[in-house]
Amino acid sequence: MQAYKQILYTGFEPFGGSTVNPSILACRKLEGKEVNGYKIVVEEMPLRYKEIKGLIEQFVDKHKPTAVVCTGQGGGPHLNLERVALNLADARAAYNCGTKPTDEKLEDGPTAFFTTLPVKAIHARLREEKIPAELSHSAGTFGCNQLFYHLMSLVERKKLGIQAGFIHVPLLPEQAFDKRTASMSLDLTAKGLEVVAEELVKRI
Repeated sequence: MQAYKQILYTGFEPFGGSTVNPSILACRKLEGKEVNGYKIVVEEMPLRYKEIKGLIEQFVDKHKPTAVVCTGQGGGPHLNLERVALNLADARAAYNCGTKPTDEKLEDGPTAFFTTLPVKAIHARLREEKIPAELSHSAGTFGCNQLFYHLMSLVERKKLGIQAGFIHVPLLPEQAFDKRTASMSLDLTAKGLEVVAEELVKRI
């Protein structure tokens, strides 16, 4: 696959009764930016069980990126740098399409894939920038893990040899209001994702 000087970011549409999703909003703030000659392109991912696999393949084929960073809404106080994608769908809540898979394999493939993002270097750099971040060994078993698994499966099957992975971002302050849960401002989340791009470009 021919590689162009682009970094693909994806974020999810709102779900669970919320009207916003910080993942796609933060990605949109980076859309069109250039990081040392690499342009950031952004695509929104629907939280629809049967559509995710085909769409991530479509987006990668469309942009032919040199790196892919998929993002989703998490519930913690940090940017969670996910390390492992599981071949498992086991949803506690329904997808936006109403589907609620239980103990289903995502693909006829390996039990798990590891990220190819340099997560330890990214983690160290984010800490230098005073942006809350941590390494995570589980992206759950819902839509975020599903996207992560399909992405890494694609990278492996097509022998793309690119940096790719998944990052969970915290709720926005307005989402966390009166919920006794952590949040992060949209600007800080976007800054963190831009730092990620800077670290990726160093290794392309």
